[in-house]
Amino acid sequence: MPRLAQTVSMVAFFHTLATLTCARNTSADTTGPFYVAAVYEHRVILNPEPLVRLSRASALEHMMRNLEIYEQQAWLAAEQGAQIIVFPEDGLQGFNFSRVSISGYLETIPDPLIEDWNPCTQPHRHTRTEVLQRLSCIARRHGLFLVANMADLQPCPLTSHLDLELANPPCPPDGHWQFNTDVVFRSDGSLAARYHKHNLYFEMAFDKPPRLEVVAFDTPFAGRFGVLTCFDILFHDPTVKLLEQGIRQMVYPTAWMNQLPLLSAVQFQRAFSLGANVTLLAANIRDDSLGMTGSGIYPPHTAMYHYGKAGHPEGKLLVFRVPVLDAEWLATENETQGVTGGEAMVTEARSPVPRSEQEVDSGSCKQDSRRCQDESLSISPPSSSSPFNSSMMYDPFSFLLLRGSSGKLTVCDGPLCCHLQYQRSPLGGGTELYALGAFAGTHTVNGRYALQVCALVRCSGLEASSCGQEVDDAESRVNFRLEGNFGTPHVYPSVLGSGMVLEQPKRVEKTADGRVVMEHSGMTVGLVTACLYGRMYDQD
Repeated sequence: MPRLAQTVSMVAFFHTLATLTCARNTSADTTGPFYVAAVYEHRVILNPEPLVRLSRASALEHMMRNLEIYEQQAWLAAEQGAQIIVFPEDGLQGFNFSRVSISGYLETIPDPLIEDWNPCTQPHRHTRTEVLQRLSCIARRHGLFLVANMADLQPCPLTSHLDLELANPPCPPDGHWQFNTDVVFRSDGSLAARYHKHNLYFEMAFDKPPRLEVVAFDTPFAGRFGVLTCFDILFHDPTVKLLEQGIRQMVYPTAWMNQLPLLSAVQFQRAFSLGANVTLLAANIRDDSLGMTGSGIYPPHTAMYHYGKAGHPEGKLLVFRVPVLDAEWLATENETQGVTGGEAMVTEARSPVPRSEQEVDSGSCKQDSRRCQDESLSISPPSSSSPFNSSMMYDPFSFLLLRGSSGKLTVCDGPLCCHLQYQRSPLGGGTELYALGAFAGTHTVNGRYALQVCALVRCSGLEASSCGQEVDDAESRVNFRLEGNFGTPHVYPSVLGSGMVLEQPKRVEKTADGRVVMEHSGMTVGLVTACLYGRMYDQD
């Protein structure tokens, strides 16, 4: 098996986002309770032959090599003051197993709502739980809440508390369930939560749970956290169910394959945090061959994230100080100190990278983005071309090209109309083509779900047919106001810059009638994508 690079950076690199409005002070809000969170993007040591069934001893040997790295990273996180750490989906065994070949990796995880169990201090209560015991002892040894993902075997019928009232669907032919499972341990090593992934993504080794599980756990330092895994983030269940319960802090193990221009990992992690107004602790796998990278800690109005460069496939530990968002927990604390609605900013965030004077269209534009947009509309742009269709993310978008340095456009697809006002800098030597796209319909490739999307994208070439293709670099700064009339309240905004740099929109506004507006100006890098990604959950 390939060796994992052992070099671990002790100093996390902080990517910084802009403040929400031009008038807001760029200094961090240091009031209110905080906690320290860690996520680890893990370059998993893989089984080179995942379709070959291993003995339990061989599977354990494999997983223990990954657990050694988990132990090291937990120690490093604790040394930096972390109180909770999240490890990625599939981080212990890898992926591409069959239902049979994964059998040596399976452990039966008890339901913590039925049984209070500390695997580290009570190792003999259950057999074949070596991985649970090791994870429990890592959490206990380093005083951390620990979130990890592993493979779970459950008998049929299930024995959880949920099955006391509801009948199970038919058992799989081999007489048991196999689940993709997140486990959460408290800082004393006791098992706090177990969640079976609901929305599988071509995972032949695992079963979809017979019923939805909506799982959350309590911490003494920040209140309640919800649990979801990878593909779950695109669906109503359990994600919206958690939001409906008032959960505003979520742990998120993932093994996400990046897909530009709309669904790179950090791009959608940030978009979900902004659109749902939650803190997301996202830990991804690192695997260049599968396009897997992108992890972060995302409070609603700031973020720390990592997107690995090709050829440097090492793991990455992120540690960040995060404001508490659990309103019920805050209400019970003596020191609320003004932390409401996620408005606090972390003190570790550095100021945005200043732009050179050559890159600034107008000194006044730096101070007042709305006036800049108004000024841009007073300039008569050249005539734009007619709408055209092009595929983006396998969906037939209706596009309209941007012409000239400023202007306004409207493009529609069915009931959805997307409106854009823009002012573009002269960078890129006039060789970069941009288009405004709209799509309203059902996505059907690698998953089926209903969308309404407004997106301003840089095309990969100078032909209209290149609009919607993958591109990750750009030189043109674009001040813009993007608006859509959405048929859903679940709209996730994102601004992705050149080199996978995330930018914080200056303003995002949602109205009761479905109108969503996103404004941004003063970009630090060229614009790759500005997107309002609406999910029509009721049409899935």
